[in-house]
Amino acid sequence: MKESPLAPANHRHLRQLVAEGVSPWLDGVHRGLLVSGALRRLVEETGVRGATSDPLALADALAHGTAYREQLLSLAHHQVSVDGALWAASVRDLRLACEELGAVFESTHGYDGLVSMDLDPRLAHDAAATVAEATELSRAVGRRNALVKIPATAAGLAAIRDCVGRGIGVHATEIYSVSRYTQVVAAYFDGLEIALAADHRLAAIASVASLPVGRVDAEVDGLLGELGSEDARALLGQASLAAARLLYRVYEEHLGGERWRTLRAAGARPQRLMWTDTTRAGRARPGTGYVESLVSWGTVNAMTPPTLEDAARHSTLRGDTLMGQHEAARSVLDRLGRLGISYEAVVRRLEAESVPRLTDSWLLLRRSVAEQLRMVSVSVPAPQLCPGSAAPPGPAALPDR
Repeated sequence: MKESPLAPANHRHLRQLVAEGVSPWLDGVHRGLLVSGALRRLVEETGVRGATSDPLALADALAHGTAYREQLLSLAHHQVSVDGALWAASVRDLRLACEELGAVFESTHGYDGLVSMDLDPRLAHDAAATVAEATELSRAVGRRNALVKIPATAAGLAAIRDCVGRGIGVHATEIYSVSRYTQVVAAYFDGLEIALAADHRLAAIASVASLPVGRVDAEVDGLLGELGSEDARALLGQASLAAARLLYRVYEEHLGGERWRTLRAAGARPQRLMWTDTTRAGRARPGTGYVESLVSWGTVNAMTPPTLEDAARHSTLRGDTLMGQHEAARSVLDRLGRLGISYEAVVRRLEAESVPRLTDSWLLLRRSVAEQLRMVSVSVPAPQLCPGSAAPPGPAALPDR
């Protein structure tokens, strides 16, 4: 896999992004980016301030790179299961990424320098199992800047609350609607109150909540394309911006409330909004549209390496695009409604499809791990487990399939 670290001369625009209050994160961190020094260069030369995992990126790195080979040799020698090997690789990746971003974490006093890692999405509808796996991963990694990714299903909301209550940092994912985001914020606040009652240090608990903007636009734009009218074409690419603006309004409202002021006085940090799925599909270049159009203080924009490169070279920021724009956002959804497109119906479909889609990606990653274990099993056995390999998964682990 070819990495794409940015040249120092091209990174001024990411610094501008940071100046606008937006934290650029790497979307799709994996071992190849870690051991090659690519993540370190992105941090030092472009201002990348965090990272998140992507099972598909991990599967691709396993299939086309050699960075995992040494660890997999050792795991195969000790006959570790596929789930155990996936767990061990994830723990090592999360530790290494947290260490690479440790300086950012320290210099920003824990505001940035965070890394989020997926849990097994087959647990997404089981709150207790999700919390158990999140707790085990947090203990195994042992880094203060590690976050666990939890889909915002009904069970996920309870898991978010309980993880935060235990002092575990959470990246809430698969949020598409104002109502679901409001529930996520409530779960975060509930968790902070539980953590405060348990004498956890609130300043040490970080959280982000992400809207997959590209997925929203792909779904709505497909419906608009079927209509083909001039009014429909005028709304192409507008749905995710409208959703982001409405979510940001909720973010502002909650930070202005008495409940938050009490938590803030106890040291709590805001749960920042994050934009994911920001690569424009079907283009020669990834595109900078989501970088330029989703700008407001206290947000995060997660980008793949090609999108980061494109943003650094070509983006032109126009200042804050979200604050005070909720009326314009509602107008967009109203116009969609007049064309017969219900955003709420789109949201329900995306929410229903989210866990099956995540599970498909996870199973593809798992098959990639299984294939690599088979390939290295014929090699010379390694003498011992590599440092940081970790034990097989804890109580939430699922059997081999």
